[in-house]
Amino acid sequence: MVTFPRRIGALDRKLLRDLWQMRGQSVAIALVIAAGVAMFVMYLSNFESLQRTRTTYYQTARFADVFASLKRAPASVESRIAALPGVEAVSARVVADVTLDVQDMTEPATGRLISIPERSRPVLNDVYLRRGRWVDPARPDEVLVSEMFASAHGFNLGDRVTALLNGRRRSLTIVGIALSPEYVYAIRPGEMIPDKRQFGVFWMGRHALASAFDMEGAFNDVALALADGASPAEVIEGVDRLIDPYGGRGAIPRSLQVSEWTLENELTQLQTFGFLVPAIFLGVAAFILNVALTRALALQRQQIAALKALGYANSQIAWHYVKWGLVIAGLGAVSGVIVGGWLGSRIASLYNEFFGFPALDYRVSPLVAVASIAGSLLVAAVGAQSAVRRAVRIPPAEAMRPEPPARYRRSVFEQPWGRLRPAIVTRMILRNLERQPGRTIVSIVGTAFAVAILVVGLAFIDVMEVLIDHQFSVAMRQDATVSFVEPRPGRALFEIAHLPGVVDVEPIRAVPARLRVGHRSRTLAITGLPTSPRLNRVVDRRGIPKSLPPDGLVVSKMLAAILEVTPGESVQVEVLEGARPKRDVSVVDLVDDSMGLQAYMDIDAVRRLMREAAVVSGAALTIDPSAIDRFYSRIKATPLVAAVSLRHVILGNFRDTMAQNMNLQIFLNVMFAGVIAFGVVYNSARVSLSERERELASLRVLGFTRAEISLILLGELAVVIVAALPVGALIGLALGHLIMVMFNNEVYRLSFTVSTATLAWSFLIVVAAAIGSGLVVRRRLDRLDLVGVLKTRE
Repeated sequence: MVTFPRRIGALDRKLLRDLWQMRGQSVAIALVIAAGVAMFVMYLSNFESLQRTRTTYYQTARFADVFASLKRAPASVESRIAALPGVEAVSARVVADVTLDVQDMTEPATGRLISIPERSRPVLNDVYLRRGRWVDPARPDEVLVSEMFASAHGFNLGDRVTALLNGRRRSLTIVGIALSPEYVYAIRPGEMIPDKRQFGVFWMGRHALASAFDMEGAFNDVALALADGASPAEVIEGVDRLIDPYGGRGAIPRSLQVSEWTLENELTQLQTFGFLVPAIFLGVAAFILNVALTRALALQRQQIAALKALGYANSQIAWHYVKWGLVIAGLGAVSGVIVGGWLGSRIASLYNEFFGFPALDYRVSPLVAVASIAGSLLVAAVGAQSAVRRAVRIPPAEAMRPEPPARYRRSVFEQPWGRLRPAIVTRMILRNLERQPGRTIVSIVGTAFAVAILVVGLAFIDVMEVLIDHQFSVAMRQDATVSFVEPRPGRALFEIAHLPGVVDVEPIRAVPARLRVGHRSRTLAITGLPTSPRLNRVVDRRGIPKSLPPDGLVVSKMLAAILEVTPGESVQVEVLEGARPKRDVSVVDLVDDSMGLQAYMDIDAVRRLMREAAVVSGAALTIDPSAIDRFYSRIKATPLVAAVSLRHVILGNFRDTMAQNMNLQIFLNVMFAGVIAFGVVYNSARVSLSERERELASLRVLGFTRAEISLILLGELAVVIVAALPVGALIGLALGHLIMVMFNNEVYRLSFTVSTATLAWSFLIVVAAAIGSGLVVRRRLDRLDLVGVLKTRE
């Protein structure tokens, strides 16, 4: 027997003894709470760490507030931009996308060359040098390379990479491995999926890069830092006014810069999961705690009456039992904070590989730890209060009497069977479930939540597979997509069509444009495609291809929501290329697509808008697999091609990225859902055993075997589990759709899908957890004290 020091009060000693006697149930409930807290700490600590790391890095590297690209402007325009009201600093640069020939790849890669001062650091968007040294002004072929690209290819200092610069092959020498705040999320222009092997960023001396692209005394890219209190919209308007004559493609604020835009959406998703998923776990924990405490208090009716008879007030007794829940929640919360902090560090290491920060400042903030513990205690108090309130209201005289026995009669389950007469054990199971419908429903719902969490966690694999099928089989039917350095006459398609292995060619005419509705606007590319594309198709989230109307726009549903425009209404299209026409164009249709913000037009409608002939800016290709190597060799040496996207490479990279990020998440979901299943079933079984010890012992005395009394108790649990599986599947579907609604953003918009295999695995895991908890309870049945139980007073 456990003994305690005399200085502990009588009620506290009773509390500790009760917890010790119910240690199995207490641990099970604490584990569920710990799982919820661990998820909360894991997600929120990473959210705070990423946010803190981003803020620190942006400040240290002087990340710009406004970005703009253009065709070519004289250096004198830089000073005019710097003179705009609200502008604090300006960095004018030369930026060029080139084709790379990397030794360990047969496919061509794309490099983005960015000019840097040879003798000083950049004024804005400073480069963090991880290894190596700065470029030497006397050596024009020296470059710094982005760390992720270097790691993907195993580049070291002194290695060389061949690039096609303005039609001339140059061998570039790597002298430094670097990072930039502009490319925390490094992605090739026009794509949605990062590719460490296919896209790399290089920093080259300003003079060397300008000479290679005939940009001496000029620039084609500019970044600005704003003074405190300056209006980004007014500065952007002023910048556009100055660079429009030089082929300006529209200035954008930091929030729409590709890397920052993607990172912000990722942080929003992380924050959403950080609140939603733990809330489900803690809600289930409160549910279990209420059930366990309700049943425990029912078994302590006489103790409650004795405490009242000894002069303890209702408030003292109520606080005593509320502390029962608070102690369990406190232990679970502290354990959850420790486990969540450790798991968060593992997740942080994945983010550090995915995002290019110099160092990820991961730590669990005191606020997150305190909030998780306080939330757990609040959940425990809420879960306990209704059970405690019912118990303390019982008058002492009534509480001294045992609860009246339940009325046993033929159950409704037996009526339709007529003469079948189920076995006596089966009848006892069915009757006991029927006479306590509230307890039965509570057990079913609790177990169903475990099923639901598993369904949601495992279904992300199905969601990704559907997305992959729609994007890479239904929409992208081409093998490769080529982008030209500049828009080309239609005859460029014939040059591409005559490359080795090219079987089919489909034209693409993409033009940069600003779409404006009132004060709302977005800068993006309008993609011109044939009316019914064969290769590069417009597909919605259901996998249904759309044809393009002869006139007007088809835009992403998300883009329409941002612009607050509906089909039939017009948007102002301000083209940022060529003659820069500005027209009101009708939105004809919306496409509920899965990735990014897209705007489409029939290719002939784009050409009419631009008042041009059969001009193309790229092409979608199908390639004979037997000639693929010859195609790669020729495309690497083709000056008119700026970039090549390969479907199989993008698909492989997408699968690798998803697997890297999802495997751990799925494992944690399965583990924590198993904890919930075990906690719910074990608590249900243990409380049932406590309530029915006398009954089961009596059956043993009457000659029932251990197997038969085990069947009575565990058979009830089996019925509960079987009933919970379909209910959990329905809850999981509803929960999954809710999460998708909250998850969807400008980057990804996913549809919740569940396969039969996912349901089967979810059911099997819950059944396995139930079997495990049943075996634990069965051991207690085997050790049932028949003599001690039968001495209990009626």
